[in-house]
Amino acid sequence: MAEPTEQVGAEEHDPQFEPVIRLTEQVEAKTHEEDEEVLFKMRAKLFRFAKESLEWKERGTGDVRLLKHKQTKKIRLVMRRDKTLKVCANHIVTSDMKLSPNVGSDRSWVWNVAADYAEGEASPETLAIRFGNSENANLFKAAFEDAQVQNSGAPAAEGAKEETAAAAETKEAEPVNETSAAAEKEEPKEEQAAEDPASAPSTHAPAAAADEKADSATVTESKETDAAATPAADLKQEAVAEKSEAEPAAEKKETEEVTEAAVTGA
Repeated sequence: MAEPTEQVGAEEHDPQFEPVIRLTEQVEAKTHEEDEEVLFKMRAKLFRFAKESLEWKERGTGDVRLLKHKQTKKIRLVMRRDKTLKVCANHIVTSDMKLSPNVGSDRSWVWNVAADYAEGEASPETLAIRFGNSENANLFKAAFEDAQVQNSGAPAAEGAKEETAAAAETKEAEPVNETSAAAEKEEPKEEQAAEDPASAPSTHAPAAAADEKADSATVTESKETDAAATPAADLKQEAVAEKSEAEPAAEKKETEEVTEAAVTGA
């Protein structure tokens, strides 16, 4: 039986499938480093000390950076692994951290971190970093210590300014507080008097007493005036009576003198 022969020059089967959905939208990934500026960047290898097994374990190789926030002015250390960009170190540079040289190496440093957020949650870690040469290691140490000074100095100065301003505001506001306190102490008395009208003294009584006192003073003054005017009137009446009595006597005397003169002439 003859075997089937393949056709010479036949085209090979190469199927192609079009995608059902085309992914045209690009998702923007945020690293939360957009508001920070890079102060230091250098390639290094990071290790962490495992307390369970009492040995050093490699965390990753990549660029170690010191980032300064534009608003808070805080500086933190961030290191990501190559290619995957996974965070292997993330913590604030504080003044209590001390870089110690690693035993037998002049290009690596060891320091303790109270709270490192590389794994998402804060955890105390003992880290070690190794550079390509001692010069790079010394440059990292200088930048690290400068970041410690900035983190410890800037907030202290701002805090001192805020305390001074608060003290000045409190000093200026003290008289106002005393006045308002005195006013608050007086307000309950006025409210109590308004609530108890029976026990409160009448506001009309002093006015009536004052009017009566004024009337009595007026009557007294009029009486004194009448008393002072009565003797003067009596004296005037007596003077008029004496004058009236003196006038007929003078007339009579004149008449007698005229009569005597007439008789003498005759």
